[in-house]
Amino acid sequence: MGLKKKKEMPVDAFVLECQELETLRSFVDAENQNLASQLLHCVQLSDGIQQICSVKEIVTLLKKMDGNYTPSPMIKCCFDIFGVMYFSLEAKNPLKKVLASSLNGLPEQLMSEAVHRFVCRLKEELKTTDLCLYRKVMDNLASCMENFSIGKASINNLFKEVLQFLQKSLIELQEESRQLSGNSIAQTQLMHDLLMAIKVSMLLLQKLQDNFQGSLWKKPGSLVWQSMCGILNNFTKLLMDESLLPTVQTTSGLAVILFTKTMFEPVEKLPCLVSDLLLRSVKCASVPEWFMSSCRSLCIEELSGSVLLFLCHGALAMLEWKNGSMGQNGEKLLLDIVLVLISLASQLKDSSMAVSLSRVLAIWTNSALDVLESSSQNLKCSLNGNSNTTGKLLEYVYAHWEHPLDAVRHQAKLIFRNVLRIHQATLKGSVVKSDLFLSVLTESLLSLEWHVKGKYASLGCLVECVGVENILTVDRTIPVQILDVMGDQTLASYASDLLETMFINHKSHLISSFQKNIWINQWHDTWVSPLLLVLCEGNPDQTTYVIDYYLPKLLKCSPDSLSYMIKILQASADANIGSYNTRGALGALMACLRTARAHGHLKFTDIMRDGLLSIECVKQGLVHQHNQVRIDALGLLCETHRSTEILSMEEMQLILFFITYNLNSQSPAERQQICSLLKKFFCRIQESSQVLYKLEQNKTKQDIIKESAKRDHFAALQQYKDFMSSICDKLFEALFPGSSHSTRFSALTILGSIAEIFSVPEGQTQAIFQLAHKIDSTHIQTLIQCFASTFEEVKVLAFELLMKLHDVLDLQDSENLHLLFQAAMDLSISTKPYDCVTASYLLNFLIHHKRLLSVCLKNQQVAHALQEDEDMSASTKEKNTLAVIKYLLANLEQEIFQAEKSLLQAAASFPMYGRVHCIIGALQQLTLNNLTLMTEWRQMVAKLILMSYRLSAVVSPIVQSSSPEGLIPMDTDSETAGRLQMILNELQPRDTNDYSTEAKISKEHHKVDLKKMTDDKPAKNVCTEIRGKEMQTCDVTAQMVLVCCWRSMKEISLLLGMLCKLLPSQTVSESSDGLITVEQVTNIGDYFKHHLLQSRHRGAFELAYTGFVMLTEIFSRCTNESLRTLPQQWLYGVLEEIKSCDPSSKLCATRRSAGIPFYIQALLASEPKKSKTNLLKMTMNELISLAVQVNESPNIIPQVHALNILRALFRDTRFGENIMPFIADGIQAAILGFTSPVWAVRNSSTLLFSTLITRIFGVKRGKDENSKKNRMTGSAFFSLFPALYPFLLQQLEVVASTMDSETGELKLHPSLFLLLLILGKLYPSPMDGTYSALSMAPFVPFIMRCGHSPVYRSREMAGRALVPFVMINQIPHTVQSLLNGLPDHTAPCIRQNSVHGKLLQVFHLLGSYLESKHRNNSDLQQALVDIITFVRAKVWLAKRQNPCLVTRAAYLDVLIVLSDYLGKSGRKGTELFGFWEEISMIISDSELMSGVHYSSAVAGFTQYLQSITKLVISLLSVAADPDFSKSSSPVAEQMMNPSSLVVQLLQSDFHEVHLPMLEAVLLWRKQIDSKQVPEEKKGPLSLLSDLEVTFLRMAMKEKHMECFCKVLEILHCMDFRNLLPTAEHSIKMNPREFLNWAMNIIDVSDSIEIQSVALKLASKLVSHLVQNCQEVMESEMRQWVQLVTTCCTDEQQIDIRLAAAEVLRSITPLFLTNPKLILGLSSTLAMWKGVVLLLQSEELIVRDTAADIIRVAQSQSNICNKTEFAFRVVNAPMALDLAFGILCELLQQWNQTSAGVRVLLEWLLGEDDIKKDLETTTLMEDDNLFNKGEVNFWGETLTNVRQLSKHLLLLIPATRLSSPDHGEFHQLARRASDQAQLVAQLLKELPPTPEFSKTLEFSRLAIQNERISTCLKILTLLEFDDACKNKENPEK
Repeated sequence: MGLKKKKEMPVDAFVLECQELETLRSFVDAENQNLASQLLHCVQLSDGIQQICSVKEIVTLLKKMDGNYTPSPMIKCCFDIFGVMYFSLEAKNPLKKVLASSLNGLPEQLMSEAVHRFVCRLKEELKTTDLCLYRKVMDNLASCMENFSIGKASINNLFKEVLQFLQKSLIELQEESRQLSGNSIAQTQLMHDLLMAIKVSMLLLQKLQDNFQGSLWKKPGSLVWQSMCGILNNFTKLLMDESLLPTVQTTSGLAVILFTKTMFEPVEKLPCLVSDLLLRSVKCASVPEWFMSSCRSLCIEELSGSVLLFLCHGALAMLEWKNGSMGQNGEKLLLDIVLVLISLASQLKDSSMAVSLSRVLAIWTNSALDVLESSSQNLKCSLNGNSNTTGKLLEYVYAHWEHPLDAVRHQAKLIFRNVLRIHQATLKGSVVKSDLFLSVLTESLLSLEWHVKGKYASLGCLVECVGVENILTVDRTIPVQILDVMGDQTLASYASDLLETMFINHKSHLISSFQKNIWINQWHDTWVSPLLLVLCEGNPDQTTYVIDYYLPKLLKCSPDSLSYMIKILQASADANIGSYNTRGALGALMACLRTARAHGHLKFTDIMRDGLLSIECVKQGLVHQHNQVRIDALGLLCETHRSTEILSMEEMQLILFFITYNLNSQSPAERQQICSLLKKFFCRIQESSQVLYKLEQNKTKQDIIKESAKRDHFAALQQYKDFMSSICDKLFEALFPGSSHSTRFSALTILGSIAEIFSVPEGQTQAIFQLAHKIDSTHIQTLIQCFASTFEEVKVLAFELLMKLHDVLDLQDSENLHLLFQAAMDLSISTKPYDCVTASYLLNFLIHHKRLLSVCLKNQQVAHALQEDEDMSASTKEKNTLAVIKYLLANLEQEIFQAEKSLLQAAASFPMYGRVHCIIGALQQLTLNNLTLMTEWRQMVAKLILMSYRLSAVVSPIVQSSSPEGLIPMDTDSETAGRLQMILNELQPRDTNDYSTEAKISKEHHKVDLKKMTDDKPAKNVCTEIRGKEMQTCDVTAQMVLVCCWRSMKEISLLLGMLCKLLPSQTVSESSDGLITVEQVTNIGDYFKHHLLQSRHRGAFELAYTGFVMLTEIFSRCTNESLRTLPQQWLYGVLEEIKSCDPSSKLCATRRSAGIPFYIQALLASEPKKSKTNLLKMTMNELISLAVQVNESPNIIPQVHALNILRALFRDTRFGENIMPFIADGIQAAILGFTSPVWAVRNSSTLLFSTLITRIFGVKRGKDENSKKNRMTGSAFFSLFPALYPFLLQQLEVVASTMDSETGELKLHPSLFLLLLILGKLYPSPMDGTYSALSMAPFVPFIMRCGHSPVYRSREMAGRALVPFVMINQIPHTVQSLLNGLPDHTAPCIRQNSVHGKLLQVFHLLGSYLESKHRNNSDLQQALVDIITFVRAKVWLAKRQNPCLVTRAAYLDVLIVLSDYLGKSGRKGTELFGFWEEISMIISDSELMSGVHYSSAVAGFTQYLQSITKLVISLLSVAADPDFSKSSSPVAEQMMNPSSLVVQLLQSDFHEVHLPMLEAVLLWRKQIDSKQVPEEKKGPLSLLSDLEVTFLRMAMKEKHMECFCKVLEILHCMDFRNLLPTAEHSIKMNPREFLNWAMNIIDVSDSIEIQSVALKLASKLVSHLVQNCQEVMESEMRQWVQLVTTCCTDEQQIDIRLAAAEVLRSITPLFLTNPKLILGLSSTLAMWKGVVLLLQSEELIVRDTAADIIRVAQSQSNICNKTEFAFRVVNAPMALDLAFGILCELLQQWNQTSAGVRVLLEWLLGEDDIKKDLETTTLMEDDNLFNKGEVNFWGETLTNVRQLSKHLLLLIPATRLSSPDHGEFHQLARRASDQAQLVAQLLKELPPTPEFSKTLEFSRLAIQNERISTCLKILTLLEFDDACKNKENPEK
């Protein structure tokens, strides 16, 4: 690829006015050779570039003049012209810059003349009084001071005048800005002018410092001094003006400090003055009088936070901090600034201010580093790591490192890095590694959990500071931990950046310490080995993000590591090939090679040549079961560092192979990746072909001959062409009838890429391939048929492709064009909503054809309108669009007329939304600001607007009714007729449309006869579509009416919005060519306003909102004052209406305020983004004041509206960070609203609260309620929302005071739930220091008291909420305190609620402590012993002495937590034996052992049973430990024979007991089967024996469904060699009876889970019986085969099909691939058919499991792989191909080819009754309004047919028919011939364009047609009958 030519920027030429031109002409000599002549020539040029060249030549002539030359009048005139030119040109014009740089080198005597002339011109400029020209003057002043010596000298000469001009401009611009308040566009422009004035003033001081030398200018009477004071006064006013843009204020802050620094004396006291200003301690007496007069407001007024911030910024930026020039005062100022800035952090919550503050703090850290280079020891002590200042800075970092704004997070990182550098600068050469501050900081950071994003950047800074070795010394597993985090996309980029910092640092460290062969191994062990493990075994998300983010960085750092990675992966690639959920070594190898090739480390030829990967391995990757392995294999082929790299034949063949099996991908992400990668591949073909063409052309050159000898370029180009042709053939073949949406999407996207990439640009003759040349009429027809797809993205892709091929489209057949047009018109009034979309695409396609008008538009009115001007210059597209819209509109107006008489009839026969949708689609195709037929379009726009209002009037009563969803109840029995009529009559007065009187109930009248429509009063021009359906009738349902109405409203809204947005409005263009007037726009606005505020149906007002947004966007940029202020007026109006509580108001107070929030959202969103968002702020303040009602008002509707609107505004992401300052108020409103006695307020408050929780903590993406991903630290939360700290604390105190009343009275505070919910979202951080005033500790006692609540759920939430508020090292003490607070059994009054709350808090705290990775393990043993001691002291609560079952259960849960942890951790010790003994006693004394005497209705009974059972299971797990059983513990002796205990639990009458026990036994069983436990530790099952009898008896008697399912699972896991004899002995069932019992369960059970397990059990039993030569049970075997095959069909639930797939996988070696036909041919083939069905299942998990069947089949020794490579782990399409191949091979092995081929041909032919199938399809389609056709969106019948036929054709030569076979094949042939005739007849009976009118029927017949023709072709090849040979293919 060559570099793109840099785009030349146009240069505006300078034009001289007449007077100067005449003066210049007067100096021209006769020969036109002098200076004046050349300058005259220059100014007369019209090209700016030529003028630049001319100026350079003229100035060169000037420089060559004699040094003694005196300036003549001609020279003076020339300099005058130069001055005019310079000051006339725009600031950014290159000519201006060239002129300045050229004049800089003039001789001295000419320079003074030039300065004199420029001074004259500048003086004229400074006299400007026009405010609009001030900006130009200031631009000129700025230009003069930028590298232009003449300009600078000119300003020096006019210094006073320049100062006076700047002072004047500042005053006038500020005043003008104040007067333009409300006009945001003009005001913003003025503010930018103000900003320029300030910058020029500062430039003046910085660039022209000579003017400020000495003291003369400082005299009070000096003009310069007075101007300086005046300008400083103006800056102060600008700084204090909060209405200005922040950029103006912050620049004013800089200017105030700069001017003060220039004017103030003595200089050494300047830091003190600035300090006093910032600390607000200015003593007026000690301040100079000039400063007081200029900056009085800064000295005496209260300064806002923003003003202080800008002053701090000014001080940091404008004062000299280096070299200690300000001395001790400067150091004090530095510390004062940081204190002020940190105090501002809790005050400035506006997003722009938060960003500014973070930047200023970062600037402060840089300044501090400058000062520390030569600072005093005191400052170093004040800034070291342990100082108060550093602590506060770190607090700021920790509170803001996860701030919502990227800029703040980035600055927090810079601040942290600089804090570390500041600390290092304060150290006196001490060793960094041993520094206590850094050690503590490292430990604290590492103790943070990995979900904290700020941890990564901070650790990265720390690594740069102390080195990675110090970090790894603390914990060597850190790289592995970080890689584990990379499964979360939100953390992956942070994690990869940290890893990159660490491994680069580690590499540098190792290189400096060791030799390469030593360090590289250590580096690989640390960074590469964990990566390879993740790539092979990690979960899909983790591996994807590791490859995307981490692997490229690793290879960039160490390219040599690639060979190490390949070597390791190659060694295990064959053994570890992966599966559907793991990549395996092969997948990891693909990923590494792909990344290496994409980043230029490898070439594909190198990979093949060096044997890094074989072609077979790449093929395996391309059809691998794991989707990402397939993508990586494709990426390996498609991605390369050089886009011109020549393709090899192998690459092209592999791409063809890939496309064959991968187009039908269900995953949108995978499809997108495939299409993107293939697009890169095609780009490479295109670009490399251009290289080949050039090489071919240059063959004659000597240096090219050698290259051409290596490769025949012509042959390569031919290969390219053949390849592209093959690709296109395959892609068009994929668009067959019945192809899935995913296949069509992929094929059309790839074809679109080909058409785009291989288009021939103008001027290019060489084209390797053009899709247009490949296209024929069949292809065009195929693409048009894609419009009938029910998926709109397929329509879009087909349409775009047709437009790219527009030049070759051949639709000259008038009849075909007419049929398509008629089909579009029919579809536009279909009752199926997706049909109108098809109609729209069809019409948009036809609009591009020149013959459309002459062929299709027969309507006389339309024809007349277009034939008036035959020679009009309008394009075909414009004329056709106008004609189509007129035709649609004419029909639509007639339909609206009919709908006004009968809306029911319209809904059933011609729902009008389709017509409007087609009109919108047609308009979208046009460029509406470049039209020719303006008069016609203006008329059309007016008609469309009026039509929209008229249609809206018809349908709006439905969507605005109080119950739009069911205005026509679906009662069809005569008994309810009277009631229905009464309801409809009641509705009629409110919904003013008489459609309701026409609804009939009886079956006969429930049909609407369309003939009656025209009988009443036939209209003259009723549209032909209606007449054509006169005699038809159709059902009218409530759904039809509603869909008709709300979709009509939707389309109207979109149309009106588009008319406002796209058409050039006169108010915008200020021209007479506008198509829409101000009045029309205003009316449309009123229309939207009406419907948004009154619609009830969500679909209607949401779509009205979409159109309204389009309208409001127009207003914001409109120059018309009345339109621009409309949003503001409307907003004030609706807020006033909400506040007014007017009973006559039509605002909807139900349905979450319906459209009102949408209305306000749209109005606020129209406010310019860069403005001060005053409307948003005003609205939020108004709404919050309404939502938080101080005084109880009798009318709560305003409050409800306010809460609902606030919810919508907080949800709207467009408001971004501008809405963050109001979140605290929103939370307060929601919590206080929850205390309202009115349900509506509480409901709206709950919704608002939920929205705010999501806004603050992020969208919850996981199911774990306790996950910290959607939480934040308390310090971060309260630093963002400081107002919530006192509020939440106060509310919690109020709530806590209602708990645990002395009387025991139930007091439930309504805010309790919300408070605990929000507090539960916070957690403590190890980084929380002692510097923050917002400590979490005050909350703890109140949360503990909330645990006493009488409400169970509240106690539970209080238990969870307490955990985050207790630091990890404080948990043991807190737990002991809580346990100690529990009552003794002798206590006189025990409050069980209080006991339960404390136990829940203990339970959650213990769980958190024992799971935490950050506790101090050295203290853990003692802490556990102490906690166990306290637990045992209160153990009576777990025994019968405690009458409350709830608290007994809670206490048992605490014991379980401890028991589970001690068992898993394997902790030993004699002190723990007492604990186990206590547990054993609790169990033996419990009701489980002695019998339960409670009723299940007793509170806590269920919990108690579950808890005691879990405790038994926990104890069994401990007892199974060999070390425990060998000990001398009395518990171990008691537990040596636990079988009886388990049996006792299993035989319990309560499922709460035996269900957990069954689950535990099943888990232990599976652990042993999967070898998850070592041999020496066989788990608790090793203690249990003889349980078969118990489980068998349970299976016979169990009534509880879930328990029964678990019993069946356990039986399935057991060894049948023991189980069957036991069954025969204990339950008297022989194997046959046991099998019948298992199969009967499948038939009688309603539970899918039970059916699935029973199927597996029966199948395992069958396999066992067959393998052990048991008696043959033919009837049972047939029944079992029937069950298995039935379970494979699409009608079954996914779990059933999954179970069937697992069964087939397990029986494959025994039944499916066995050389002996154990089941017989018929049953075996039935099983294989089940496999084929499963491989075409819609669910990916089912297909993947079915693909495993093929893997197992291929692994059998009798299966010979006929392909060149044994595919092992393949996707479903490849598995389907392999399945047919294996089956054909097996038929030969079984010697059953003849019979097998006949069965396979029957599969090929399909079902018999085509006609009945089509009727069923039609009925289903008519019954369901939104029916989208087939259920299975993945399976493709013709894919199955084509693959089967491919293998059958290979099998035919090996098939020999015997005489008896002939009859059966004759019968099959006759059946195929009969079907062929039937299909041909049915195809003929279909209406014209059946692909649109009868899509499903047409598709089914086309599929059946191909099936029949394929079947007949194969029968012909069998050569069994001459008649069959001559049979013609059926008609297509």
